Amino acid sequence: MKIKLFLSTLVLALFYSCGPTTQIVKTWSDPSLNAETVKTYSKVLVIAQMKDDSSRRIAEDKIVASSSKGNFIQSYNYFKSTEQEEKLVVANLLNDGIDGIILMRLTDIEKSTSYVPGTTYYGGWGYGGGYYGGYGGWGYGGAYYTDPGHYQEDKTYYVETNFYDVKTNKLLWSGTTSTLNPTQANESLDSIILAIKTELNNKGLIKKEETKK
Repeated sequence: MKIKLFLSTLVLALFYSCGPTTQIVKTWSDPSLNAETVKTYSKVLVIAQMKDDSSRRIAEDKIVASSSKGNFIQSYNYFKSTEQEEKLVVANLLNDGIDGIILMRLTDIEKSTSYVPGTTYYGGWGYGGGYYGGYGGWGYGGAYYTDPGHYQEDKTYYVETNFYDVKTNKLLWSGTTSTLNPTQANESLDSIILAIKTELNNKGLIKKEETKK
């Protein structure tokens, strides 16, 4: 029982230590954007430029679902394939009350190599040959186990998110996030969305979410 409990704890520790880490590495905002000139956008179209349509839909759905106010709209549900002319698209957006656009895209995948140090841990139950000499056998022998050090390939995913004003087609804010070794696409998207929305909230570009009591 002790060895099983120990190994379960070890697996959980390794899982969390190797989980994806997302942080904002670069931001830019329009110099004219300040507390007096900033406008809070009431209806925002979300565009996720992904490698395929399925990934795009998943990303846009998650961003839209992250807003409890319901003021985000998926582009795959909105745009029609027959609409090509920019002026008509902009006119339709404004007529539907859409005044802002969030554009998200993967810009780079950076590979690197890091060294993971080895570890030694006490297993409790092991092969106990000590006291009874040559008889040996499994028992409470106080065995130690060693996990040797090794090199691993790391991947850092860089995602750029831009916020535009529909009427002027002006870029108001841009941010780049880095995510190290993402293991779950959904978890990585959640952390990216949280980081970006926090920045946009702080800038006053989108409405702050209501705090649940």
